[in-house]
Amino acid sequence: MITHSMEPIFLVLAVLCVSPVVTTVLSPLTIEYAYATVSSEDDQAPVINDPKFKPELIYKGIRYGTNMAVLSPDDILVLERFEGTVQRIVNGSKLEEPVLDVDVSSQDGMLGIAVANHNGRSSPASSSSNEPNSLTDIFLYYTEAQDEGEDEGIGNRLYKYQLVDNKLINPKLLLDLPASPGPMHHGGEILIGPDNNIYLVIGEVGATGEIDSKAINTKNGLDPDGRAGILRVTQDGQPVGRNGILGDEHPLDMYYAYGIRNSFGMDFDPLTGNLWDTENGPSYGDEINLVEPGFNSGWKEIQGVMKDSQDINLLEDFGGKGKYSDPELSWEKNIGPTALKFLDSNKYGVEYQNDMFVGDVNSGKIYHFDLNQNRTQLILDGQLEDKVVENPDEIPKKMVFGEGFGTITDIELGPDGYIYLLTHDESDGAVYRIVPANNDNGALSELEASEEEIETNNDETTTDDNNGNNREAQEDE
Repeated sequence: MITHSMEPIFLVLAVLCVSPVVTTVLSPLTIEYAYATVSSEDDQAPVINDPKFKPELIYKGIRYGTNMAVLSPDDILVLERFEGTVQRIVNGSKLEEPVLDVDVSSQDGMLGIAVANHNGRSSPASSSSNEPNSLTDIFLYYTEAQDEGEDEGIGNRLYKYQLVDNKLINPKLLLDLPASPGPMHHGGEILIGPDNNIYLVIGEVGATGEIDSKAINTKNGLDPDGRAGILRVTQDGQPVGRNGILGDEHPLDMYYAYGIRNSFGMDFDPLTGNLWDTENGPSYGDEINLVEPGFNSGWKEIQGVMKDSQDINLLEDFGGKGKYSDPELSWEKNIGPTALKFLDSNKYGVEYQNDMFVGDVNSGKIYHFDLNQNRTQLILDGQLEDKVVENPDEIPKKMVFGEGFGTITDIELGPDGYIYLLTHDESDGAVYRIVPANNDNGALSELEASEEEIETNNDETTTDDNNGNNREAQEDE
């Protein structure tokens, strides 16, 4: 059941499948399909493989961090999954008290955060007593429990708060989604899209085989109930427009995509506005997807690349409104992809601008992908031309931007144009920022100067047309 209410409540964290090899080295506190702290990488210091940059530690000491919001370079909100807390890191130090502490399920917890300023747009901004006219809405998604530490959640819930004087106040319940049977696959990523609507991804919450739904491609199954999809609602928690993408019945009218087993990452391409996500397979079939409106990711009939073209007939298409497509990249052996972020910044030079970055939990790597000219596919060559990674070693070194981070749960782009990264650990989770290697902004200034020179040269380039008139040449994208 999905309700819209003013009563305060809390939401669920998606859980992630890890390979059998990895599960043998998990912390005793880590359950299967949950974020795992992978000890095989713990002793490796984090590095960025491009020598122009390095990871800068901002804070260490987060307990099972899942997601964060970078309000400013010196002001970051971080979610602690099992604690049910939102911590505030200011100038490299954690405030004595969390800005929010709520009762969450001990198996799921605090999962997702998004920020909108007073005009509703996704724009990092802080709110304090020194800014009386400032209003910052904080959207939180978590699995609420009746009491602290209870295993079972009473709902996966999306709330809206206001950040005032180092506290999140005025909770408003926007969505109340199923949290059973659990305790896995609750998703957790929240975005405010280019249309200023909220996009929330939720997995099938362990319902496969127990609660057959059309949302997981069970033909003649139960109607969708808010699980296994990317939901799109207004900042007041209402369906967008009069007509839903897949249908007008509620809650089907909230679905932007469906057939999703579980996901921890999604972002909008800054050039096209297209949505992309990462998805987690069972023991195979991790994915990166281009998510168009009505996208069917295929679960539970298809995970990874469709092996038999006849399998398309197994899928629910909601009267032709749902469209399946193969992933743009999939892994036969799990890496546990999590955060996905487009670099809408020139701080790292044109080599990386507007490219895609993806983190994982099994090896602590940051992957870097270029897109094709139409920005509908990843540029893949060699063994990856078929869009399938048979073995993680097939990923070329040039696509591994960084490594040694342990368990990566979030990648964000700060208002300063830098990449911020969050790791997941029992007590030593960390926030990093990727900065120029010399740490005095010299390399950064050089990159920006190079970028400006390229833009200037493009602006000044002219060519004569057939009439002998001058016209500006188009800039290279």
